[in-house]
Amino acid sequence: MGVVSTRPYDRRAAVSLFSRLRTAAGQADPFPFYAELAARGGVSPAPWGGSLVTGFDLCDRILRSREWIEPDASWRERQGAGTRWNAPSSREMGRTLPALNPPDHTRVRRAAGGFDRTTIQDMGRMLDQVTVRLLDDLTEQLREGEADFATLVSEELPVATIGHWLGLPAADWPRLRDLTHEQVFTQELLPSATQLARSDAATAELRAYFVELVRSRRARPGDDPVSRWIQAWDAVEPDRDEADEQVYLLALFVVLAALETTSTLLTMTALRLVERPERWNLIASCPDLVPAFVEETLRYDPPTHVISRVAARDTVLEGTEIRRDEMVHLMVAAAHRDPARHHDPDLFDPLRKPAHLAFSGGIHYCLGAPLARLEAQTLLRHLTQRLPRLTLVRPPAWAPRVAFRRPLNLDVAPA
Repeated sequence: MGVVSTRPYDRRAAVSLFSRLRTAAGQADPFPFYAELAARGGVSPAPWGGSLVTGFDLCDRILRSREWIEPDASWRERQGAGTRWNAPSSREMGRTLPALNPPDHTRVRRAAGGFDRTTIQDMGRMLDQVTVRLLDDLTEQLREGEADFATLVSEELPVATIGHWLGLPAADWPRLRDLTHEQVFTQELLPSATQLARSDAATAELRAYFVELVRSRRARPGDDPVSRWIQAWDAVEPDRDEADEQVYLLALFVVLAALETTSTLLTMTALRLVERPERWNLIASCPDLVPAFVEETLRYDPPTHVISRVAARDTVLEGTEIRRDEMVHLMVAAAHRDPARHHDPDLFDPLRKPAHLAFSGGIHYCLGAPLARLEAQTLLRHLTQRLPRLTLVRPPAWAPRVAFRRPLNLDVAPA
């Protein structure tokens, strides 16, 4: 809160900044553009409406505050039929756990459960086996000179992990992975009409798949999360069709969250490792630093660069008046480079004390954070202990996104 002030706003310059951010150069290294944005102030107007927040402490405070809520289904409906928020894929996302506000969020999160210690231990044993197999495949490919780490490992490990856990047929995994990459466009900062159409189509196919999954698990329940979610919802929801709909939404959310951002985290962790030989040597000789290396990767270049919230009531942020229902975009990747929070923030330093917002915060703290950390740590340990040092062959190409980072390849070779 504070006194409202007026600041000069150069909309043309702001539009130019985001246009440059969406170029190949901006996709490859958005941080100079974030620094330019942060120089305009901790809160600045977005060219398309709403506000942009770049300071770490303010982003953290907003994520933890009940005064800032998710753009849920009712908010999306209020934006109007002709907006991107009312695309079929956006409306469907507005019904999933990350877009819910209390009391709906509380009810669904309770039914979802979480990754407790026993579950993580069980998944850890499976993760070790899958990681070893994938690194064997990588080693075989490296005998020919170079290999794409992203395709062979980063894209495969998350879908195998969540596929095993949910009991999904392995033959379905590649299609689910491709659909996830298409669906995420509706969650982007500024999706184009073409991207929204691709997301709509992917969402419809994902819905058909998981609705059928729930139907089959209800008919033949087993010892798997979907069957347990059915039991949990049956205990609180007398309408069986509504219970099945809620289980479908949980399954959809879990797969989307587990595949998209985790694969990016794995690729970025490997990128940070292979781009400097001293980093590989450090982790190989000091495996106890693996958790800190993963946390610094999450700070340095997180899978999600933007998190959006809307004001629950009229308020003021650092002199900027925000009206009820107005959206703020938390530029968390920029906040991670805030010099007020981190000394020498542009330096990748696995020895620094970790502090980041990569898993959001408050009641919407990422449900799958323990699993994402486990996958990245398991991969990093096996990679540095089983293989000789690898080196980066060429810089990766990037998907055309702003909010959700995705390197399309990571070409590596023996050093």
